[in-house]
Amino acid sequence: MKYVFLVHLKPRHTAEEYAGAWMRASEIIQRAYGAQGTRLHRKVDDPNTLLAIARWDSKTSRDAMEGQPDPRVTAILTEAREYCDITLLGEFEEPEWVVLPSTR
Repeated sequence: MKYVFLVHLKPRHTAEEYAGAWMRASEIIQRAYGAQGTRLHRKVDDPNTLLAIARWDSKTSRDAMEGQPDPRVTAILTEAREYCDITLLGEFEEPEWVVLPSTR
């Protein structure tokens, strides 16, 4: 299960500024049961747009974590809203169709 978020930085703020908050919050969230990591990507042609992808073993595990939010994470995300807008793009199951390069 993947949770995908689009992050738009507000004027005069940087990806590095958001990444600091993202790392602090992620380090706490990743202690939750079912958490399997998170990644932050910078858009190639727009340094003010980021894509955050969190991986979980199931929607149930993610929902359980959200049902008992850690106040430290809440504080970090509240702070982050000052310098970016975060939009949940969606919740995605693991892929049903995969095409990988052939080995030669």
